[in-house]
Amino acid sequence: MEQPRVGIIIVAGGSGKRMGGTLPKQFSIIGGRPILAHTINAFRKALPASRIVVVLPSEYIEFWKNLSARFEVAKHSVVEGGKERFYSVKNGIEALSDAVDLIAVQDGVRPFASKELILQAVACAAANGSAIPVVKAVDSYRMVEGEESHIVDRTPLRIVQTPQIFAAPVLRAAYDTEFRSEFTDDASVIEYSGEKVSLCEGDPLNIKITTPNDIVLAEAIMAMDK
Repeated sequence: MEQPRVGIIIVAGGSGKRMGGTLPKQFSIIGGRPILAHTINAFRKALPASRIVVVLPSEYIEFWKNLSARFEVAKHSVVEGGKERFYSVKNGIEALSDAVDLIAVQDGVRPFASKELILQAVACAAANGSAIPVVKAVDSYRMVEGEESHIVDRTPLRIVQTPQIFAAPVLRAAYDTEFRSEFTDDASVIEYSGEKVSLCEGDPLNIKITTPNDIVLAEAIMAMDK
C-alpha cells in the first residue's frame, strides 16, 4: 500500500515561564543540542520525505535561525505563532501544501518521540482518520471540591501525548472556526467540529519538558540511549 504523505507541524510557541530563566524552554540544551533540535530530528528520522514546519514566537524566529545554525538540525521551515496554541497550529496548517494526506502536530518540547511511536501513529491515522497517543495513568488522583476531596478511579483515565495526527482535510476543516477556551489540544478542536478521534498506544518516555525537573529526567533518558 502506498505510504500517506505527511505534513509535520512542530509547535514551539511557548514562553517557558514554568521553566524559569530568560529563554523559552524549547531552546534549552540537552545532550549537546537544543530541545527543539532533538524534536525536529526525531521526525526527520521517522519521516524523511515529509516537510517540517516549526511554529515559533515572532520575537524568537531570528534567534532560532542563528542558534540552529550552530547545531546539526534537519531541514525545516519556520512560521510565526499566535497568542494561543490554536492560532499557532492554524498558522502551521496554512504553511503546509494541500498535497498532504495526513498532518501531524507535535509539541516542540517533546524530544523523545521514537521512530516506532511516530510510524505507529501514522498507521493509525491512515486507517482511522486520526491518532492520539495515550498512556495509562499510574498515579493516584483526587477530585477537589471546595474544602473536600475524594479519590478518582484512574482505571479509565489516559494521559494524552503528541504527535496527534489527522486526515489533512478533517484538520483543516476543524480549524476553520473561532478559538474557544476549551481547545486544549488538536483532538479537542477535532471533537468540537463533530468528528471522533482514535486513540493509539503512547510511550511513557515521550515526555513533555516543562519544568527544570523535566530537564534532569530528559538527561537521564538520553543517557539510557548511549
